[in-house]
Amino acid sequence: MPSAILTKPAVPCWKKSINSLLLLGMLLVALITPFAATSFGAASISWADVVQVFSHKLLGWGDSLGVTERIIWELRLPRVILAFIAGAGLSIAGSVLQAVTRNPLADPYLFGISSGASFGAVVALTLFSQSALMLSLPIGAFIGASLSVIMVLSLCGRNLSTQVERMLLSGVAISFMFGAMASLLLYFSSPQAAASVLFWTLGSFAKASWAGLVLPALVVALCTMVILLFKRQIVAMRAGDETAHTLGINVGRLRLSMLLLCSLITAILVANCGGIGFIGLMVPHTVRLLFPGRYPLLLTAAFGGLFMVWVDVLARTLLSYQELPVGIITSVMGSVFFLFILGGRSAKRI
Repeated sequence: MPSAILTKPAVPCWKKSINSLLLLGMLLVALITPFAATSFGAASISWADVVQVFSHKLLGWGDSLGVTERIIWELRLPRVILAFIAGAGLSIAGSVLQAVTRNPLADPYLFGISSGASFGAVVALTLFSQSALMLSLPIGAFIGASLSVIMVLSLCGRNLSTQVERMLLSGVAISFMFGAMASLLLYFSSPQAAASVLFWTLGSFAKASWAGLVLPALVVALCTMVILLFKRQIVAMRAGDETAHTLGINVGRLRLSMLLLCSLITAILVANCGGIGFIGLMVPHTVRLLFPGRYPLLLTAAFGGLFMVWVDVLARTLLSYQELPVGIITSVMGSVFFLFILGGRSAKRI
C-alpha cells in the first residue's frame, strides 16, 4: 500500500504551468489594454502620447497635449471602461444563468432577457421625453428583462433541470416576440428616432462618458458581490436540484433571485450600451475550457471585460472612417460558437 501511494501520480505539473502561463498572459493583456485600446481610433495616436496623457492626468507629470488629451481622456478612456464593465457583467450573467438552469446554452441574449430589456428601453426611448430618459430608460429595460424571465419560467414549469431544450426554445420565441414589438414601435416613430434607436439596439459604446459610467459600474459591482456571496450554493446547483435540496438549499428561491440579478445586470447594460449578444455564452465556456474543474467568476468577469474591449477596438478600426456596431461582431462570432456547442452536445448523445 505505501508503495502504491508513492507511485501514485500527482497532479500533472504541466497543467499547473499552463494555468500559470494563462493567468500571467491575462495579467499582461490587462496591463497593456488601457494604453493600447485608447491609441486606436479615427485619429491616430501614438503609445508615447497615451503614456504622457496618463502620466499628466494621474500623476501630474509632463505637459498637457491639448486636443489629443481630450480625445484620450474624455472620449476613448470612458469608452474602454464601459466596454470592460459590459463584457464583465454579461459574462457573469451568462455564467450564473448556465449554472442555476443547468443549461450550457443559456445566455442573456438567447434566454430572452436582452430582447426584453431592449423592448423596455425602446418603449422608454419612443414614449418619454429626453429629460426623463435618465430614469425611465433603466427602469423600462429592467421591467422588460424581468418580464421575459417570468415568461420563460412559466413556459418551462418547475423542472428546469430537465427542460434544457424547452427553455432554449422559449427564450428564442420570447426574443422574437419582443423584437417584433420593438419593431412595431419603431415603425410608428419618426425616422430620426427610428434610425437612432436602430443603431442603439445593435450595440455601441460611442456615447460613453464619465458620468454615464457610475450607474452600470455600481450595479454590476453590487450584483457581482451578491452572486459571490452565494457562490457555494450556485456551484451546488450545478450538480442538480436534488443534490442542492439535500444540502439545505432553497432551489426555487435561489434560482429566481439569481435570474432577477442577471436581469438587472443585463437591463442596466442594455440601457447604456444597447443589445450585445452571445458574450454570456462564449466567455464562460472559454474560461471553463482554459481552467477546467473550476468556477472562477472573477476570472470570467476579467476575461469577458478584456474580450469586449478588444471587440470594440475591432469595431472602431475594421472600416476606415466608419464604426461597426459591436453587436454585429459579437453576433457573428457567437452564432458560430453556438453551433459549435450545439454540435458538441449532439455528438455526446450519439
